[in-house]
Amino acid sequence: MSGKLTTPEQTDCETYRVVVLGQSGTEVLVVPDGDRIALPSVNIPRWQRVAENLTAAVKTDWGEEVVCLFEPDASASTDATGIHYQAAEHWRVSGNPKMPTQWAPLSALSHDSPIGASDYLAIQQSIALCSAEGKESPAGPFARLGWFKELREWVETVIEPLGFHLSRNFRQVNASPSFSLARFETDGPTLWFKAVGEPNQREFAITCALAHLFPDYLPRVVAARPDWNGWLTREVAGKPLSEVQEPEIWERGAADLARLQIQSIDHGSEILRAGARDLGSAVLSKFIQPFMSVVARLMERQTKVPPPTLDRKDLSALAHSLDSALDAMDAIGTPETLGHLDLNPGNTIASENQCAFLDWAEACIGNPFFSLEYLLEHARCTFGPDSPVATELTAAYCAQWDGVVSPAAIADALAFAPLLAVFAYAAGNDVWKETERLEEPATAGYLRSLARRMHREASELADRRPLCLP
Repeated sequence: MSGKLTTPEQTDCETYRVVVLGQSGTEVLVVPDGDRIALPSVNIPRWQRVAENLTAAVKTDWGEEVVCLFEPDASASTDATGIHYQAAEHWRVSGNPKMPTQWAPLSALSHDSPIGASDYLAIQQSIALCSAEGKESPAGPFARLGWFKELREWVETVIEPLGFHLSRNFRQVNASPSFSLARFETDGPTLWFKAVGEPNQREFAITCALAHLFPDYLPRVVAARPDWNGWLTREVAGKPLSEVQEPEIWERGAADLARLQIQSIDHGSEILRAGARDLGSAVLSKFIQPFMSVVARLMERQTKVPPPTLDRKDLSALAHSLDSALDAMDAIGTPETLGHLDLNPGNTIASENQCAFLDWAEACIGNPFFSLEYLLEHARCTFGPDSPVATELTAAYCAQWDGVVSPAAIADALAFAPLLAVFAYAAGNDVWKETERLEEPATAGYLRSLARRMHREASELADRRPLCLP
């Protein structure tokens, strides 16, 4: 990552120009370039977290610590150049810039000032969305200047009675007007602050409820900010499963998932009240026909083959298979528990003795074996489709259910779960109900791919055991 005024095309990086506003909101950081000025520019790795990489690059290249706010909508000027913009607030000087910088009063900038047209547009759009310190921004609480200072002051008041204090070190991981994720170091435990907006606003109440109900399996919530939909937690010791290659640690994750779900059996109503999705058999059954109708229209819009399309006869047979599988799964008698539609190695933290589970925006109440299927899918991607790890994870998970449900019920649940877990994942959110989203080629293609996956799973299930009503 390097600071520069030029904008070369790079296959592995993206170029960002940074609108660094002073805390007073009356000036912007610029770089002299002969008789002109420009915004500081950094290159950051493509497909990685923008806020985390951008703040690190600005600190290294320009000697400034900044807090990211949002990306101004300068698309009209960026489409041709490939340059992105990020609005940020200046926090403090941290070193010497590789190139000289200066503060330019916003009042002195205009269309005729010696700054590029796209830079000027980005500055104007940033100012329009930002509000001065102490005033709310219509875009969201984290678009206004001064929010980070307020956050640090709030954190300090929360942790001071606990006997520790913030240090200077912090790391901003995600940033947008209504979302925030930041890590704070203290002279005691490390802390994380997370806040969410739509469409994940439910995660705030769900996380607070689950942390209270199951403190052994979630990070400890130190305090909450309902006005920001934000909460402060202690950092969980350990590593994400995404950084772990030892199969026995993955097995521990599967076993702890089962233990958490078993503990949740008697708390379904409370978890649903907190905002979790209801994906019980009765609800999923009602989704089958409307979901298949949507998929049928999407299949008819498919213009390229391969991949193969499913006609209405195929989809009708799939609907029947799903309906029969749900009836059979319901007859098994497996209790409905807490589930996680977004369970993946990145949000499962493994320590020496136990695992913690994060990112509960997609929490649900439904069949517990669906969550196991999502973990198994990631295990196959990590260790290979022919690795015995998936079998070992399944055994570790099922061992916890011994005594809760019968071995025969576990075997039946494992048989039906590959098909039904895909359907719960596909139909368990609102994307397929949103007309505008269905017009997006990527969304339409993804839903078609999930339908094809269900069709394959239904065929394999029928080969193993004929589907029939219990």
